[in-house]
Amino acid sequence: MMKFIKLSMTRLFLKGSLLLVLIMSILILTGCQVISQSTNQDKAIHLTLWQGVNPPPNRDILQKLVDRFNQTHPYIQVESLYVGQSDQQMPKILSAVVGNAPPDLLWYNPTIGGQLMELNALIPLDEMLANSPVKAEIDPTLFESMEYKGKFWSVPFATNNIGVFYRPSLFKAAGITEFPRTWEDFRQIAKKLTRDTNGDGKIDQHGIFLPLGKGEFSVFIWMTFMWSGGGELFSSNTQQAEAAAVKLIDNKGAIDALQLWRDLITDGSAVLSGPERGYETDNFIAGKVAMQITGPWTLEYLQQDVPNKDFAVFPIPVDERPATGTGGENLFLFKTTPEREKAAFTFAEYVLSEEFQTEWALGTGYLPANMKSRQNPKYLAYVKEQPAVTVFLEQAKYGRSRPIFPGYNRISENIGRALEAVMLGKSTPAEALKQSQQRLDLIFK
Repeated sequence: MMKFIKLSMTRLFLKGSLLLVLIMSILILTGCQVISQSTNQDKAIHLTLWQGVNPPPNRDILQKLVDRFNQTHPYIQVESLYVGQSDQQMPKILSAVVGNAPPDLLWYNPTIGGQLMELNALIPLDEMLANSPVKAEIDPTLFESMEYKGKFWSVPFATNNIGVFYRPSLFKAAGITEFPRTWEDFRQIAKKLTRDTNGDGKIDQHGIFLPLGKGEFSVFIWMTFMWSGGGELFSSNTQQAEAAAVKLIDNKGAIDALQLWRDLITDGSAVLSGPERGYETDNFIAGKVAMQITGPWTLEYLQQDVPNKDFAVFPIPVDERPATGTGGENLFLFKTTPEREKAAFTFAEYVLSEEFQTEWALGTGYLPANMKSRQNPKYLAYVKEQPAVTVFLEQAKYGRSRPIFPGYNRISENIGRALEAVMLGKSTPAEALKQSQQRLDLIFK
C-alpha cells in the first residue's frame, strides 16, 4: 500500500513538474514575443496618411487594407486619418505645409499637385518609379494626372470617370426604349421623363438631377460637357498650359455646355441639388429623378439602396466628340526625411499593387489603376455581375484629366461662379464666362 502511495505521489510530482515547465515555457515565449513586438514597434517608422474617403463604408475598406499593410510591414506602420471632404481639407493641408508639419502621405484629387509643388512640399517620384516594377502596371492614361513640367509628383490611388446613371423602369414607363446618344436626344428624353405620375397636377418626377454650386464637384461634372462640345480650357490646347493661356471668352464648347444645362432647367426637366451637394443620390434612389451624372464610386451603395437594383449606366451624350472626366484621387508624398520618404513610397507601391487595387475596386466600385488588376479573375467576375462597370471601363479611353498647375484652383473657382450664375438664371453663358475671364486676367496678369 505504501509503495503504491509513493508511486502515485511520484507520478503526481512529475506531472506537476511538467506542467510547471510548460507554464514557464509559455511565459518565456510570450514574454519574448511581447519584447519582440515592442522592439519592432520601437524600430518602426510611423507614417501618417491624410484622406477624405467617403462614404464611410469605403473608409472601412481602406482601413482594412491599411491594417493588412501594417501586419505585413512591421517596420512601417501607417495611420490613416480622415480629415474631411476636399473643401474642408484644403485649409488644413496648406496650414500644415506652411507650418512645416505636413502628413507623410496625402489622398487628394490630382489638381492640388501644382500648388503643392510650387510650395516645394512634395518629393518628385521619377527615380523611385523608374526603379519600381509597378510603374509598368499603371494605366497609361493616368500618367497625365501624375505629371507637371516633366516630372511625376503623385501616383494614382484609384481612378474613375463619369457617366449617366438612369432608372430603367422609369424609362420603360415613359415609353423610352433607347438611351440618348447626343445632346439633343438627352434634352428630349429628359423632357419625357419629367412627369406628373399621380395626376395631382404637380411634377413629382424630373428627368435629370444637376449639381448646383461653384465648388470643384460641379466643375468636374460640367467640364466633361465642355470637352464633348469641342471646348478646351487653354488657347494652346494643352492640359498643363500656364494660367495666362486660359480661354473662356469665345469658347464655343464652354458656352454650349453651359447653355445645355440652362436649357434643361428652363425646360423644367432638371432638379438642382442643394448648394455644393451635387454628389448626393437620395432623389435618384427614391425615383424622384430618372437620371443623374455621377461615377462608379456610387455603385456599391446604389446596389444596396435602389429598390430591386433598378439602375443602369450609359455614356455621356456626345456633341462634337466623346468625352468623360477622369476622376479619382492620387497619393502625394511630402518632403520629410530620406528614411520616411522611402517608407512612404513602399506604401505607395502597395497602393498601386494588383492586390490593393483589386480589393479596393471590388469594395468601392472605383476602377483599378493597375492594369493587371483589371484582368484579375475576381475583378472579371465582378464586372460580369455588375454590367455598369463595363461602361466606365470602355469610356476610360476618352477620359480627360483636369489641368495640374498652381493656379488651377482660381480657374476652377471662376468657372464655378459662371456655372452657378447661369444655372440660377442670373446671367447668359457668354456673359458669365466673360466676367470669369476678366477676373482671371486680373489675377494672373
